Amino acid sequence: MDLTRSSGLLLHLTSLPSPYGIGDLGPSAYQFVDFLAASHQRIWQVLPLVPVGYGDSPYASPSTFAGNTILISPDELVQMGLLLPEDVAQPPDFPEEEVHFEAVTAYKRTLLEKAFDQFEAGVFHEVQTELDAFIGQNADWLEDYALFQAIREAHDFAIWTDWPTPLAQRDPEALAQARVDYARSVRMHTFWQYLFDRQWRYLHRYARSKHIQIFGDLPIYVAHDSADVWSHPDLFFLNDDGTSIVVAGVPPDYFSETGQRWGNPIYRWEVMAAQGFAWWTRRFEKIFQRVDIIRLDHFRGFEAYWEIPADEPTAINGRWVQGPGASLFHAVEAKLGRLPIVAENLGLITDEVTALMNNFRFPGMAVLQFAFESSTDSYFLPHNYEQQLVAYTGTHDNDTVVGWWEQNNSTFASEAMNRMKAYARMYLNLNGHERIHWTCIRALMGSAAGLVVFPVQDLLGLGSRARMNIPGKGSENWRWRVTAQALSSDLAERLGALTRIYGRAADKSLPT
Repeated sequence: MDLTRSSGLLLHLTSLPSPYGIGDLGPSAYQFVDFLAASHQRIWQVLPLVPVGYGDSPYASPSTFAGNTILISPDELVQMGLLLPEDVAQPPDFPEEEVHFEAVTAYKRTLLEKAFDQFEAGVFHEVQTELDAFIGQNADWLEDYALFQAIREAHDFAIWTDWPTPLAQRDPEALAQARVDYARSVRMHTFWQYLFDRQWRYLHRYARSKHIQIFGDLPIYVAHDSADVWSHPDLFFLNDDGTSIVVAGVPPDYFSETGQRWGNPIYRWEVMAAQGFAWWTRRFEKIFQRVDIIRLDHFRGFEAYWEIPADEPTAINGRWVQGPGASLFHAVEAKLGRLPIVAENLGLITDEVTALMNNFRFPGMAVLQFAFESSTDSYFLPHNYEQQLVAYTGTHDNDTVVGWWEQNNSTFASEAMNRMKAYARMYLNLNGHERIHWTCIRALMGSAAGLVVFPVQDLLGLGSRARMNIPGKGSENWRWRVTAQALSSDLAERLGALTRIYGRAADKSLPT
């Protein structure tokens, strides 16, 4: 993948303004595309578009193929005739600056059920034709997902290994009976996936019309409690009862004495290889139907991954195991062509991982917040950037730039923190006349990195309360939302000016 010199913004759809308690695929998404275009940005980076799982995380989804139905816009459903204007006229008094997932999900569920009832009771020839085509194009994952969700709801959202054994073990007679017993629920979940797909396609088409590319996100692992694992148990290291034998994570390091035990089941890569990596090929194919570029999370796990016995409470007693390496990407590219992938290569990266990235021309990432901790040779310092790189002020897992700068507590000793900040002041030429977030944005804009991306929180200069995620914290993440007034025309003009000054706009004429 060859990066065009450009810039963009990171903002997940849930963070958009709307009267319905959460950002969605409605008017504010189109308005954000307009803001991107007005500020000469060419990239909109989003988090995974899948349903959220444990802790409301899009990285713990019940499906790697499905779309997140709480992102469906009620306004668009009114336009389709599936809801009446009065159905959405008086939404609950949701907070403007954060998502309360439980309340939002309950409210959206009510609207989506009304839309489904209206569809089944009415005459929607065009919608029916599109629905039939959608089912035909996605049957390989959609049938299992809709049935998984229907059974899950009928059993009070219990993890699938706690379902009655015939259902957990996918006994053909039990599944056939479940399709009869839960037929309405299966049809409903299928219909909702169609609605998400339709609304997303329209938004994506609009972004392309404005010369904006969507930069998506694909986690390396899937959740154990997912349709993916339930429907393909042969592809994972599982016991006979469906529980995991080994799980994923990362080993102890400078930041964590016990490492990180993520708990995702580990792939049987040898089985996947024997099948020509068909499951992974379909997974890539599906996400590239939705986005133009992907960030491949935890890329180092494809070269070698940390395997932890499932009965271990921490990640300490794990081991490194060889991953599929180049064979996976050769197989996928043979079917899909060159892959527009950015490798998430943060953390301790080996020469073998770098060689794998270089082999397929996958750009890596750099985060400015990490730049001032060691030496002037740091990979994260802008003067060391190469063109094949995506640089960030921070990601969804970092504090905001303002929060990072103002923090009082750190994993560093006080002396080390003071030394780091002193170097940052010199490097960024902080003179008190410019706020830290604009100084950091300018530093990346002027770098050689082919693509630079800024979380909207950093564009707005917000503090730690606007942070999207704190890794390891099990609740109250992913909640931040931008207000409708924040993304002003003045802000677009200022960002656009910097974008043109440093040659990241499509218009390469000298700005005046």
